[in-house]
Amino acid sequence: MKLAVIILSVLLQGMPFLNLIQKRDSILVGDTLEYGVTLEDASDTLLYAWPQVGQPEGTDAIYLARPWEIDTLNLKKSSAGIRSYTLRGSFVIQPFEEGIYELPPISVLRRHSNGTVDTLLFEPLSMDVKTIPIDTTTFVPHDLRPQIRYPVTFGEVLPWVLGALGVAGLIALAVFLILRFRKAKDEPKYKEPAHIRALRKLDHYRSNKFWEPEKQKQFYSGVTDALREYMASRYGIGAMEMTSAEIFRELKESDIPAGLYGDLKELFERADFVKFAKYVADEKENAGVLPLSVRFVSETYIKEEEEEGNVL
Repeated sequence: MKLAVIILSVLLQGMPFLNLIQKRDSILVGDTLEYGVTLEDASDTLLYAWPQVGQPEGTDAIYLARPWEIDTLNLKKSSAGIRSYTLRGSFVIQPFEEGIYELPPISVLRRHSNGTVDTLLFEPLSMDVKTIPIDTTTFVPHDLRPQIRYPVTFGEVLPWVLGALGVAGLIALAVFLILRFRKAKDEPKYKEPAHIRALRKLDHYRSNKFWEPEKQKQFYSGVTDALREYMASRYGIGAMEMTSAEIFRELKESDIPAGLYGDLKELFERADFVKFAKYVADEKENAGVLPLSVRFVSETYIKEEEEEGNVL
């Protein structure tokens, strides 16, 4: 390897360099080398253009490990206020075959303030790449050694043990929750008596605001639906799917008092007119709806309790 000063001038001095990044006594195959140029006393009144270096074409023997990098090493300032720098530009190469290689020349363009351009050309250096010499007289080939096996430590096993315990815990928790859910699902739940549900729904309509003509359909539908649900539970008929006429044919032979039966039938017929024929009931008719409905639920519920022997 040789280092030489290629260009000397009054304003600018420069020299190429070839340095081993991996500090060794010789250049071996696979070593990484830095190749570039140092420009001294570079005035800040001048502009410099550095070359673009890419992967060498046509050969795989030299690999471009790092592209151009420009560093400013130091700064000087004259009494006249003119600053100058020492610039260092280089790239990193890595040879992979033995031999002597002529590296490319380095050219830097320098532009003056008046627009003229100079080319600073630095002659290339050569790189001698060698392999490790082998003494064939004493060289004895050996078989490959097997891979070293180290004993397993407690710290290596602990994460697996904790992970297995965690997974087992999650599985046990999931089984417990599933069994508990099934048990809760199979347990008989408290069923609210039919008359309680009916009275609570009827209580929702205790306001004359539902008597307004545009709200009467909602009022009569809600009251009769609550009574239909109670009838279905109390008398075991499909009242929710029946017409009013079908319901009262089923209830004709029931234990409902004749007077209450007639009034209730009249209520359902009026509700059908309101819902389907746009009939508008008067205030007297609307006022009697809830008292009649509550009396029907209360009297039939009490009669049911008496039959079962629950009322003294």
